Amino acid sequence: MKIERVETFQIQWSPDDQPAMRSAFVRIHADDGLVGIGEASPMQGGRASLSIIDNDIASTLVGADPLDHAVLQDRLLHRLVKLGPEGALTGALAAIDIALWDLKGKLLGQPIYKLIGGAWRTSLPFYASIGRNSVGQRTVDEVCRIVEARMRDNPAAIKIRFDNDRTKLDQDIAGDIEKARAVRRLVGDDFPLAFDANNGLSFGGAVRVGRALEELGYWWFEEPLQHYHPRELGALAQKLDITVSAGEQSYTSAAIVDLIESGVRMVQPDIVKMGGITGLLRCAALCQAHGVELVPHQTQPTIGHLANLHVCATQLHATKPCELDDPSSRRHAIFANAPKPMDGLFHLPTASGLGIDIDETALEQLRVR
Repeated sequence: MKIERVETFQIQWSPDDQPAMRSAFVRIHADDGLVGIGEASPMQGGRASLSIIDNDIASTLVGADPLDHAVLQDRLLHRLVKLGPEGALTGALAAIDIALWDLKGKLLGQPIYKLIGGAWRTSLPFYASIGRNSVGQRTVDEVCRIVEARMRDNPAAIKIRFDNDRTKLDQDIAGDIEKARAVRRLVGDDFPLAFDANNGLSFGGAVRVGRALEELGYWWFEEPLQHYHPRELGALAQKLDITVSAGEQSYTSAAIVDLIESGVRMVQPDIVKMGGITGLLRCAALCQAHGVELVPHQTQPTIGHLANLHVCATQLHATKPCELDDPSSRRHAIFANAPKPMDGLFHLPTASGLGIDIDETALEQLRVR
């Protein structure tokens, strides 16, 4: 089997979606008729990653053996490293890698988790990841109403995200803490909760919020500081009792090493940002070697989500549930068997590859031309 062609496209999920809200997909067609699908990092609609694939990657893959996916990834990373390894390039490589693993599974007639080495569990709990809680977006009561609605899906935990543009640090610390308190009162003392500051705090502000979260019994405190300060993140992690996590903005295994060496003990790389399944497996090995928790970030509800589940299922020390983002039209629009939780669990597909099928008619209606 050889790669015959590489196809990239965006999906505009609703007529009102801006270009930055589109999803970025790639399909790799083999000469025997099999097709693998992958997903790139969605930042700004994934346009930069898809452009790199179209202009710098696709032609070099034609004629290659898709089973050489790790060799292909490392060759492309080193060849194109001057495009910048932290961002669009690794997002492009993630899409290619996921598609090649999907192809590999289809060729061998096995789900991806079997090819990785087998699953410790094939039913995985999830946490509901709830955004838009920053100042000016939702009141305390509105936050609680959204949490109540998401609890009906039977999540194993709730994470409230304080999305912001990262230029106004410590903008509403008192309001953020009040929302954290209100959610704790709503769900009770024992229900697992997490708080995602999305890079929105100074060191001092993060200490203040972190102490409040400790009193409230929150599980973890995600990305309190700007991602480009790994030493300060490590210092904060050592100062607070609550687990401080980071890694969503880390795009290479070397960046994960920087976080670990700084003192961060829970890392959250994203499979569609840092080299796909191959990249995330390398992170898993680093985490296991250093005794660090791996809790991947993942907000893409179909291809990225399934790829992430396949990897998480193979990890012995899966200490936290998998992420499930806010509901959106992206979840089911073009897939015949999109992943859905049942009784609080995602069940891994037994079909080969990723285990997801595209409705071609629906795809053509939403595909950006």
